[in-house]
Amino acid sequence: MNITRAEHRRRASRRVRRRRTISAAIAVALIGVGVAAVAWTRVPPSSPEVAETTASATPSPTPTPTPTPTPLTPAQSLLASSSDPNTCAVSFAGDGITLDPQLQAQGARYQNLPIPHAEGRVFAGWYEAASDATALTQSARRNGADLVSCTDRQRTLHAGWTTPEANKAEAAGIPILMYHQFTRNPQGEDNWLRLNYAYIGDFDAQMAHIQQSDFYLPTWDELSAFIDGKLFLPKHSVVITDDDADSTWLELAAPIVNDRKLLTTSFVITSARTEGTPNPFVLQRSHTHDMHRAGANGKGRMVNDDADTIAADLDRSAQILGAKEVVAYPYGHYNDTTKEGVRRAGFELARTIEHGYVRIGTDKLALPVIRVDYGMTVDDLKKEIG
Repeated sequence: MNITRAEHRRRASRRVRRRRTISAAIAVALIGVGVAAVAWTRVPPSSPEVAETTASATPSPTPTPTPTPTPLTPAQSLLASSSDPNTCAVSFAGDGITLDPQLQAQGARYQNLPIPHAEGRVFAGWYEAASDATALTQSARRNGADLVSCTDRQRTLHAGWTTPEANKAEAAGIPILMYHQFTRNPQGEDNWLRLNYAYIGDFDAQMAHIQQSDFYLPTWDELSAFIDGKLFLPKHSVVITDDDADSTWLELAAPIVNDRKLLTTSFVITSARTEGTPNPFVLQRSHTHDMHRAGANGKGRMVNDDADTIAADLDRSAQILGAKEVVAYPYGHYNDTTKEGVRRAGFELARTIEHGYVRIGTDKLALPVIRVDYGMTVDDLKKEIG
């Protein structure tokens, strides 16, 4: 086949163009591979430099620190355990005091306040303020005769202290008043128990004197510690008691001590009465369960029965009353066997009908009294207790 010169030139031209196109494609491919290789060599996608560059390019938010909760005080922890809005955490402060706070009930009397001991010192009570504790301000002293009052459900009581020498120098003699029955008749009752019946007008005047004169009203645990020389009690102190829990006591006298907010102890014969206290200011304590009656020799059962029998009777009485602490001897009769029965029952104190005052060292199982008879006026009482 003969190819013309013109055709030959056209074919040659097409071969040149094809070579140029192929060369250009190869060049482009090689350039792409080179760029990729350079990019990979400089900053691999997973290298720290990439992460660092990215992190610096996008600022991270500053985290908000979690606040550290303020630890609860012991009083706050105690309050957190109770959902009752009337509870109050009572803390204790003062030299040498390391006591845990107590939960008390606002509006009720203080219960089971501690009596701390310290070598070479005598505890002198709890006070509303540190300055009162230093001065032993009697009107600011608080105990189980007082109602609990709090601010924001908390209260701090401050310890007062004195010396053994100052305690002895006070020479306090604590009177325990003993009442029995009561009458509305100013002329008294005309029967063989006439002296037992205090005219209720005289009783009210006597309680007004005690209230208005700011007498300190010790609790029985305080009286026990005072006898041991471990607690200071001021001379201006008095304990108020009633024997038998007679109906006239409940109807006439108990409302007066409640109105005047005076702590009183009613000695109850639990075989005759099992009801609870008539009001918050009356403690009910044992006058035995069933020993307020004569034994074989005409005297009270507590000087006729053996110690185990006495202890069993007192245990029964305590179960009904929910407290031991102190017992009043029926008719005032007691002997060594009686005392042993009282000890076996776990009672710490016992009250007689013998006249006198409780002092440091007094026999705890033979506490004397000031008997209040019919006809005693407030002036007569002042002669006995100041």
